Amino acid sequence: MTLSRRLTHFTVALAGAALLSTSLSAQARELSVSTVLSDAFPWGQAAERWAELVEERSEGRITLRVYPNSQLVSGDQTREFSAMRSGLIDLAVGSTINWSPQVPELNLFSLPFFIPDEAAVDAVTGGEAGELVFDAIESRGVVPLAWGENGFRQLSNSRGPISAPEDLDGLRIRVVGSPLFQDTFSALGADPTQMSWTDAQPALTTGAVDGQENPLSVFDVARIDQVGQEYLTRWNYMNDPLIFAANQRVWDSLDEADREMLRETAIEAGEWEIAMTREQEPERLADIEARGVTVTELSDEQHQAFVDATQAVHEKWVPRIGEAIVEAAQASMDAR
Repeated sequence: MTLSRRLTHFTVALAGAALLSTSLSAQARELSVSTVLSDAFPWGQAAERWAELVEERSEGRITLRVYPNSQLVSGDQTREFSAMRSGLIDLAVGSTINWSPQVPELNLFSLPFFIPDEAAVDAVTGGEAGELVFDAIESRGVVPLAWGENGFRQLSNSRGPISAPEDLDGLRIRVVGSPLFQDTFSALGADPTQMSWTDAQPALTTGAVDGQENPLSVFDVARIDQVGQEYLTRWNYMNDPLIFAANQRVWDSLDEADREMLRETAIEAGEWEIAMTREQEPERLADIEARGVTVTELSDEQHQAFVDATQAVHEKWVPRIGEAIVEAAQASMDAR
């Protein structure tokens, strides 16, 4: 074979390799997204909205496949962060509560009666405290991208109206797997019982537990009133922001343009879900009342009694969360 023919074959081979490389890089990539709730709830809808935006902006190159109901962690929602950090999960729209066992700084949002209203939530997540929380998450191998919202958590039970701490004496209340929740309800005289959401509804049905705490959206969509929860107290005792996030190795494998696209779509999906959740709140409350649930609204004096009863919880947990983060959050709320 002449030198010119050898060069021609070599050139063709190089061109073929380049085309193959281009073809492989252009192939669609699927990433898993974990959520605790399905798209019947705003939480699940946030993940689906993110997936829609990513498919649209990437023109199908990147597909987000949403796995609801904690499927990727066999129903144990408190394992989600660890699974994402280890690479078993690519992406997640997760709860600050469920991730708090691995990221203590996230307990900021679970401090009882610390964050009073939606404006305060926005001040905290959009301020220095929010940045410090994101830094804490990233230092543990997960890249936070945007905020969403599960909402303020309200208290329901099957025994009777609750308007004072003593009304909780001896009530068995289902709580998530966070020690802070155990301490909060113990301080109020209740008997907190940890269990996953998968197990909670059967336990409420059988009377194994007397009550639970969740945002109105969860109470409404899951029809918790149908499992004996006839009494609801609106006490806004804590807020549960959601966080859109990515596994560090997955994030590093993306080029800069795709990272920016993933972050921008997460922010957009989060803003959409927050607005939707808040807009639906009054209608959800009206629907719950229309189904015969007795709703208790606390007076300022009644609210203060719960604040006073949980002060020891703050004294125990602020050092664990980090005084700098708590102080930054308080400063942002004071300035709102």
